Amino acid sequence: VQLVESGGGSVQSGGSLRLSCEVSGFTSSSLKTTYCWAWFRQPPGKGREGVASIGSDGRPSYADAIQGRFTISQDNAKNTVSLQMNSLKPEDTAMYYCAAAKYWYRCRTMAQVDMNSWGKGTLVTISS
Repeated sequence: VQLVESGGGSVQSGGSLRLSCEVSGFTSSSLKTTYCWAWFRQPPGKGREGVASIGSDGRPSYADAIQGRFTISQDNAKNTVSLQMNSLKPEDTAMYYCAAAKYWYRCRTMAQVDMNSWGKGTLVTISS
């Protein structure tokens, strides 16, 4: 599975950004339905943390820090997973990564060790 992120950039506090993750490399559509997707972020000088995840059935899970501000979604026709980020804060500044895993139980808790595939990341910078 290959993952390519896009949509990062610099915005002021209170602004919005939409990140996209293009997914490819599945040998069959049935295999794809076993996968789940997640967004992680790594702030400067800090460790990587889970932000949001979504199962093949559209079921989402969110980290407390972004609850109510970020929305994860997937477009199966376009093979993309998106993260809509609203009411952005300076503390949201980070490199954002898309990740994939087989089976929802791996994505639900958003643990790095459970993810099978990673993108290279897209940088989000929020100024105050």
